[in-house]
Parts: sequence; structure tokens; C-alpha cells
Amino acid sequence: MTGILAVVTALVLLMYLAYRGLSLLILAPALAALVALVSVDTPLLASYTQVFMGSAGSFIVSYFPLFLLGAIFGKLMEDSGSAEVLAGAIVERLGERRAILAVVLSCAVMTYGGVSLFVVAFAVFPIAAALFRKADLPKRLIPGTIALGAFTFTMTALPCPARRRSRTPSRCPSSAPHPSPHRGLASWPG
Repeated sequence: MTGILAVVTALVLLMYLAYRGLSLLILAPALAALVALVSVDTPLLASYTQVFMGSAGSFIVSYFPLFLLGAIFGKLMEDSGSAEVLAGAIVERLGERRAILAVVLSCAVMTYGGVSLFVVAFAVFPIAAALFRKADLPKRLIPGTIALGAFTFTMTALPCPARRRSRTPSRCPSSAPHPSPHRGLASWPG
């Protein structure tokens, strides 16, 4: 029970202190170490070497190419100037005051185009940074804005994104590849 309480407390502290402007590079390891020290039910070194390192290694092996290519794509968009051009076109249509809406819509368009959620996060960040700079908004709002556009309604509620996850249920009889928009929209807010 103390382990669960320690994890919840660490998450609340992480959100609060990150919102206050402290660096996540310092906060995340410090709070993780605090949780590990408080939850002394298991041997600390054995848990680190046998449980954590094995799981971290398999995660890195599975997802490293995805993160690497997403980061390269995002850097390519930033260095080529296409992020600035796209940001300028979005601002021209929506106005500088609607930078958050512009980022959400650009994430939604990319996600519905079939781009992976993680790649969208890397690719949209330079666009979001340029838009937020023009709108004079704090950079700390960018992760939440990208998450709103890429990880919420486009991931689960609205039908027809061009992803394998949407096509898998269609192999069953009497199941369409495009889910009902009525059910998705009705269930999304709640």
C-alpha cells in the first residue's frame, strides 16, 4: 500500500513542480529515487537490475527506431524551414491568438493521415514552438497541446484513422473497418 501511495504522491509532485517550471530532467529521477527509497518492500538493487533494467531494455529495443525516426523527422522539419512555413500558414488562417487550436488541428490532421502518435509528437513540436513564440505563449503548454491533438479524440473517439489498430477488429464477421462516429462521439466526453 505504501508503494502505491508513494507513486501517486510522486506523480502529483511531478505535475505540480513541472507546472511551476522545474526541469523534468531533474524532477523525474529524483522523484523516482524517492519512490524507490520509500517502497522498501523489495531489495532495491535486485529490483533495479532484474526488473527495471530488463523492462527498460526491452522497451528501448522495441521503440528506439520509432523514436529515432520521429526525432529525425521533427529535426528535418525544423532545419528545412517547413515547420516555420506551416506555422505561418496556420497562423495566417486562424490568427496568432489561436496557436493552441492550430497545434491541436495540425496534430489531428497528421494523426488521421496515418502518422504514428509518437512521430506526430516529434514532428509537431517545432511547429508548436514557432506558433507559441509568435503568440507569446509559454513553452510549457506545448506538451499538453500536442497530447490533446494527437492522443485524445483522434486516437479513440472519432472513426477512420488510417492505422492498423482500426483495421484489426474488421477481421471479425459483422464488424466494419470504420467504427460508428455516433458511438465514438457520444462516449468521448465521458
